[in-house]
Amino acid sequence: MAYVYVNLVLEDPEIMAAYREKAGAALQKHGAKPLVSTPNQTVIEGSRDKTGIGVILQFPDVEAAKAWINDPELQETHALRRAAGQSAITLLA
Repeated sequence: MAYVYVNLVLEDPEIMAAYREKAGAALQKHGAKPLVSTPNQTVIEGSRDKTGIGVILQFPDVEAAKAWINDPELQETHALRRAAGQSAITLLA
């Protein structure tokens, strides 16, 4: 298994809604499933930049996670996420 952590500081809810319409199919294509999605994050030790929507995704393996983020057919979907706000995606594997 491989996990991906997404932190998205939302700036445009309308674009985010358009992204959400496509995100499920994009994840399913690469065997991923969301484990947690929350607008509430609390740093309990240390410090970091602004937090926003926090998501943890589970992929079958590292290759599937990388295939999802690099899939040429999903670039429009990823562009919607980027346009919705500031995002950081971390592979935990």
